[in-house]
Amino acid sequence: MAVEGGMKCIKFLLYVFLLAFCACAVGLIAVGVGAHLVLSQTVNQGATPGSLLPVVIIAVGIFLFLVALVGCCGACKENYYLMIMFVIFLSLIMLVEVATAIAGYVLRDKVTSGFKEYFQQQMQNYPKDNQTAKFLDKLQQEFKCCGAANYTDWANVPLLPKGRVPDSCCVNVTQSCGIDFKVENINDKGCVENIGGWLRRNVLVVAAAALGIAFVEVLGIVFAVCLVKSIRSGYEVM
Repeated sequence: MAVEGGMKCIKFLLYVFLLAFCACAVGLIAVGVGAHLVLSQTVNQGATPGSLLPVVIIAVGIFLFLVALVGCCGACKENYYLMIMFVIFLSLIMLVEVATAIAGYVLRDKVTSGFKEYFQQQMQNYPKDNQTAKFLDKLQQEFKCCGAANYTDWANVPLLPKGRVPDSCCVNVTQSCGIDFKVENINDKGCVENIGGWLRRNVLVVAAAALGIAFVEVLGIVFAVCLVKSIRSGYEVM
């Protein structure tokens, strides 16, 4: 028996949602691959937070793509069990997103301290490790900062001559400007503070994007549940 127009519309909207979901998944995979390529050229190899993040992003993107594929197959074949799996997976994704947001808020101080510790560890390899030096110099220039907490952190780096900071600490970066520097000529704030400030300024954009994704996911669950009920009721969805 043919489905009423309203159910046909729901199935069409579910297809649109799945298409958008696939696009988001492919986008995440592309971002992860791009981040991995960039970090592989700027950060030394090893299991660090910076090197693991792209892997996590790629894994999430692949998982989302597989979930979308299950939804597409279920909707196309009008398979009750595939649609149930899709609803369960999508609900789990939403729960993980909520748990991640809560954990990120609760553990924000630990995340900051962890980044500070990681930054200080990388400083110890400066300047013997050329890739690490490029990475730290790039961060300090882009965020106009010096050291993890402030410029005095560089005094604890044994491989760097006393009384010197990297040239990337300078307000106006020039060759050897970090030698016998004056405080007023360098960026006095640390990278942890400046990067944290940048994240706080952009948190509204991230929050808006997260709410938008959550809203779309809720719609996807609603459409999928309606389709499941239709299939269960014995409708032949066109």
